[in-house]
Amino acid sequence: MNVHVMPEYKLSSVAPLKPYSSEKKDVELILVKEHNGVQYTNSTVAGARGLGHTSPNGELDGRETWGKKLDFLLSVVGFAVDLANVWRFPYLCYKNGGGAFLIPYTMFLFIAGMPLFYMELALGQYNREGAATVWKICPIFKGVGYTVIIIALYVGFYYNVIIAWSLYYLFSSFTSDLPWQHCNNTWNSDGCTDPKLINGSSFRDSGSSYAKYNRTPAAEFYAREVLRFHESQGIHDLGEPRWQLVICLVVVVIILYFSLWKGVKSSGKVVYITATMPYIVLFVLLIRGITLPGAMTGIREYLNFDLNKLRNPQVWIEAATQIFYSLGAGFGVLIAFASYNKFENNCYRDAILTSTINCVTSFFSGFAIFSVLGYMAHEHGVNITDVATEGPGLVFIIYPEAISTLPGSTFFAIFFFIMLLTLGIDSSMGGMEAVITGLTDDFKILKRTCSCFPIWQLSYLAGHCISFFLCSHSDLSLSQGGIYVFTLLDTYAAGTSILFGVLVEAVGVSWFYGVDRFSEDIERMMGFKPGLYWRLCWKFVSPVFLLVTTITQRALFTHAFLDKLKNTKPSLKSARIKSFNSRKITNLNCSGDSLRVNYSM
Repeated sequence: MNVHVMPEYKLSSVAPLKPYSSEKKDVELILVKEHNGVQYTNSTVAGARGLGHTSPNGELDGRETWGKKLDFLLSVVGFAVDLANVWRFPYLCYKNGGGAFLIPYTMFLFIAGMPLFYMELALGQYNREGAATVWKICPIFKGVGYTVIIIALYVGFYYNVIIAWSLYYLFSSFTSDLPWQHCNNTWNSDGCTDPKLINGSSFRDSGSSYAKYNRTPAAEFYAREVLRFHESQGIHDLGEPRWQLVICLVVVVIILYFSLWKGVKSSGKVVYITATMPYIVLFVLLIRGITLPGAMTGIREYLNFDLNKLRNPQVWIEAATQIFYSLGAGFGVLIAFASYNKFENNCYRDAILTSTINCVTSFFSGFAIFSVLGYMAHEHGVNITDVATEGPGLVFIIYPEAISTLPGSTFFAIFFFIMLLTLGIDSSMGGMEAVITGLTDDFKILKRTCSCFPIWQLSYLAGHCISFFLCSHSDLSLSQGGIYVFTLLDTYAAGTSILFGVLVEAVGVSWFYGVDRFSEDIERMMGFKPGLYWRLCWKFVSPVFLLVTTITQRALFTHAFLDKLKNTKPSLKSARIKSFNSRKITNLNCSGDSLRVNYSM
């Protein structure tokens, strides 16, 4: 009835108007789903902003969420900031032009690192799934999800071994006389040399360097007491697992179990310690380091601005690979973490903030490292080049030796190895969470909930932790010759494979699912679309970056392998005479010989 046509019915037929209320109201959405040809409905209460309504108990559509926003941020920072930020970036920066290295490093951060970081956070948050089932957006790529889960599991097998080494060093530090201070221990060789007797003249004639000198107490403690690989003849003679390291690994697995046993509700609280402790320790070590003689020389060498280094393509390659591995994209961890966010969370701001914190931490740690390396060079009368190194040799030999010469060495040693332990723990927690989330989202029988956590689900988590222990143990990385196996795992576990996996992931999201659809998904969450810059990076720049980096890294690896094979060819012939029926052992034994040189320091 049109009240304008029939005005006599206006007052009697039309109900009085009620005052308009701007208060937001919830509406009930009935979602019809189809699974294996069977349709069923799911009723959900959604707020004014869409499907992001959070229930009072902190869950969203039956999925647990982070207790606080800070839990998520610290978890991401804790995962991204790992041992490589301390033992690799400072050395790369020093070796590749100091401050000049920051030019390609920062450039790759903005054109590839941040876009990939942002993409994974948005992908996980919108779909609220782990690394495998997130590919419901494009099911043909589900195999990529399981690829990154397997890589995360594979890396965890040997990454926990590094944490076990750190824990062993921590236990060994609870003494007034650090065991790597002198040469009168049972494990020291006859050639062990007191560092105070070593000076620059000891290396000028031999053409060697202090970092490669393997007769200091610190070097022998690492090689002959912790690893004991002098008792192994090669990878064919691994020996027995060391019970001390096995106990340390058990302790690490127990810590991981109780950190994850209630999902993100428990791990989100653990990171308040594990993610913040490294910053406290780095600050303490920096304050102590800059007061040492020679510290400023070390820092100047670290920041030495050499633009000529940028003419070397290797510098750009190392900057590209470092920024990629440093941020941790491609392991399924960022997707898993973001899947527990509230739907409307601003993951764009989170990506910018956490990736920036990660890179700033890498740069900041260099001051703490090189102030002490400058002190080492000053004490022994050598150049920074002679003491600068990376990897385990830095954190398990050079730095502990420097700490042992300081007043209050026990205090600084305990602090330093607590830092290594916490750096490893939260990174390992992230890897385990990626595996657990990926599997529980695909196999609903394993699903965890916040309201109840049945005993069989605890058993699943316990079984996962035990598998980490057994695989770390069964690969004999804890035996006398375990360093050979460890190095092989470290070389092949997350090299080209993870680069290629993220390349396929980027192509799947940007080209098959579509950048426009992905941008619309982000707009539904946060109320705004990503800018043109981000869309161009996702569709063109980042895939090209990953493709070039993958091909280049593979080419360099192949070239290095062929050179090594050419140089070790005579050894292969002689080895075949001795081991006539073990081709695999023969080849790996020759690799073991080179490993012995690398780890003899």
